[in-house]
Amino acid sequence: MSTQLPDDFKCPISLEIMSDPVILSSGHTFDRVSIQRWLDSGHRTCPITKLPLPEHPCLIPNHALRSLISNYTLVSPSKSQPCSQPQTLVSALTSPSSPIGTKLDSLTHLAGLTKRDSSLRRKLTESGAVPAVLKFVDSEDPVLQEKALSLLLNLSLDDDNKVGLVAEGAVNRVVKILRIGSPDCRAIAATIITSLAVVEVNKATIGAYPDAIPALVRLLIAGKGREKKEAATALYAICSFTDNRRRAIDCGAVPILINLLDLGLERAIEVLGLLVKCKEGREEMMKVNGCVKVLVKVLKNGSSRGVQYGLFTLNCLCNYSEIFCFEARKQGVLGICLGLVEEENEKIKRYLSNLVQTLSGNHAIG
Repeated sequence: MSTQLPDDFKCPISLEIMSDPVILSSGHTFDRVSIQRWLDSGHRTCPITKLPLPEHPCLIPNHALRSLISNYTLVSPSKSQPCSQPQTLVSALTSPSSPIGTKLDSLTHLAGLTKRDSSLRRKLTESGAVPAVLKFVDSEDPVLQEKALSLLLNLSLDDDNKVGLVAEGAVNRVVKILRIGSPDCRAIAATIITSLAVVEVNKATIGAYPDAIPALVRLLIAGKGREKKEAATALYAICSFTDNRRRAIDCGAVPILINLLDLGLERAIEVLGLLVKCKEGREEMMKVNGCVKVLVKVLKNGSSRGVQYGLFTLNCLCNYSEIFCFEARKQGVLGICLGLVEEENEKIKRYLSNLVQTLSGNHAIG
């Protein structure tokens, strides 16, 4: 469907048809879920213009565009294969008498439909279909399990659904998948954690599950590329809640993240940038041999976002310990900072200034 609709209907971030378009103060429109993730990740610039945004950007619903997309979807002919009406699919999914093949087809079609249709996502949760979806998440059939997880991820995209899904028991099922699922299912499960954690209250709830954070940390160790990245993203999402930082640190996340950062997983520096805010996190980082070298590597070779978090993390550590401060100077961090003075990113400028002052002032907070 997305290839048949005008490009203006597509979110500039996800490139998917927008289900809940909102206008940023820059004047550009994005899908709410995509721009919220951008903002929750710490960005305070417009993804298109790169111009700075307020500290707490306002997202204004673009009702006109939403109506256009909805009406266009209704009247546009589809070249895809015809499929059953959503209510028929839901009935087939929830009926005890439906053959397993029919249930799989229903999961597949609903996962495709709910990816772009927020109204259908709401109808599906209101219809009482969530328990059936969660039942298939528990399935021992990896194909059924993966389709159910994809549908669950789509349902979690709407903020109105996030708390309800947690109340229905989604976290318990998803954490189980993180531990024993297939690689693809584990990656989707970690993404669901990230999506659910957009709502602040869910961060605490997820972190309180006994095996949630340990399972994500284990995925950092044993997972493949996509799994590691999604696990790090999920940790970043839930570790904005202070108590979860300590839980991650207690699970041994710090040395694992530093090692992954050294191996090129830049998402790890974002998580470290949260964990460094805790005294326990700083102490754990100081125990890791070569920590300064890895952070310096980020400053030299990282993306703009990686450099931003690298500067912040280094400054926190140098402020905390004169030994770390000495090591940073020894590794030539001041010279690297001089090479970054032309950066236009406001956060990089601020963190750069702070780090230079720390290294030049020769002080630590202990």
